[in-house]
Amino acid sequence: MDSNASRPVPPADTGYPILDWISDTALKLLQLEHRIEPFWRPIFDATLRDPIARLVTALINLPRRNEGLKIAEEKPLPDEEAYIDSIICSFRDQMHRLWKAGSFERGGNTKTHGIVRAEFIVHDNLPAEYRHGIFAEPKTYRAWVRFSGPGPYITPDVDDVGFMSISIKLLGVPGDKLMDEEQHTQDLFGVSTPTFVTPNTRENANLQQWSYKNAQIFHFINPFNSHLLDGIMQFLWITVQSSPFEAPYFSCVPYLLGEGQAMQYSVWPKTKRKSRIPCLPFNRPPDDYLRQAMVNALDEGDVELDFRIQLQTDSHLMPLENAAVLWPEKLSPRVSVATLRIPKQKFDSAAQLAFARKLSYNPWHCIKEHRPLGNQSRARRRMYLELSTLRHRMSNVPHYEPTGDEVFD
Repeated sequence: MDSNASRPVPPADTGYPILDWISDTALKLLQLEHRIEPFWRPIFDATLRDPIARLVTALINLPRRNEGLKIAEEKPLPDEEAYIDSIICSFRDQMHRLWKAGSFERGGNTKTHGIVRAEFIVHDNLPAEYRHGIFAEPKTYRAWVRFSGPGPYITPDVDDVGFMSISIKLLGVPGDKLMDEEQHTQDLFGVSTPTFVTPNTRENANLQQWSYKNAQIFHFINPFNSHLLDGIMQFLWITVQSSPFEAPYFSCVPYLLGEGQAMQYSVWPKTKRKSRIPCLPFNRPPDDYLRQAMVNALDEGDVELDFRIQLQTDSHLMPLENAAVLWPEKLSPRVSVATLRIPKQKFDSAAQLAFARKLSYNPWHCIKEHRPLGNQSRARRRMYLELSTLRHRMSNVPHYEPTGDEVFD
């Protein structure tokens, strides 16, 4: 089965007809707005997005208490394991609800726009505080990079919420890994919003319960348990996308950069070029126009993305345990440390797209110098492993650690 065949979003199933109608109507209105968004959104982003983001961040920080933590110091949530259990249960139930045995998909970042060969080129002459782990010396790593859509559904590109992700699997990385599942890889992640959709695993467990009901909107606007500010931060960055190569991606959650240092990282296009979204506003674009944009770009030549690191310099305003807080650049600028080079190539064969199903990306596929930090990252270790194991087992596709030497017909 084509893992990228478009399917409509299932209708809401909250058990309350009025709530179902609100959720389904809101989704239809959002999809209708997508027809005209490319014509007004650039002006909004250039003038209003950053000031609004600073205001919302200030409002999120207002009730937060400064706990006096050290740089790179973690503080587990009460009942953290119970929230992880709840998240895994919701994802598992939803995957069984959406997919049939033999064709299970990922629970999140579901639709594969493309998986491409790349080189991760670490810059020379980096300042000493950045020279740890994979950044310790100038070096080029081969990589497999997967670009994907939001999930948990697979929809026509123009109908999703406007969210994309990047998953980078570096190959031939020496050193002991924090998970035994893979021995020679280092996985790096980014999404197209600079803050995570929920601040912590407690709120993530709530979101996944609404996601199971196909009514995620009520996680954000529920008057009895509102997460409106988190939702505003997400909607400031989700947009009708032009190409997976033309958006920035953010780790959202922190990682070690050597002992006693924490970082977030991001991936930025080196060009300001924006591909035209076909057919809008009067007609629908092709279901997979984002993949076609990748094809067009790599037919023309190489694509380069800039990999940047932002160091934690204030443990309160740049927290580890609250992933909904935007780390301010005025406290710590993002510094370029590597180039992700995607050479000209053909990648859209059925065999290469199917190859993405064999891979598992997990932030704990890493060396100790880049250990994931914070409750969302601690949850991912078990959550990603258990859900990946379920997906591979239900699809009868064994997990595979790539070498970079793979060849496709």
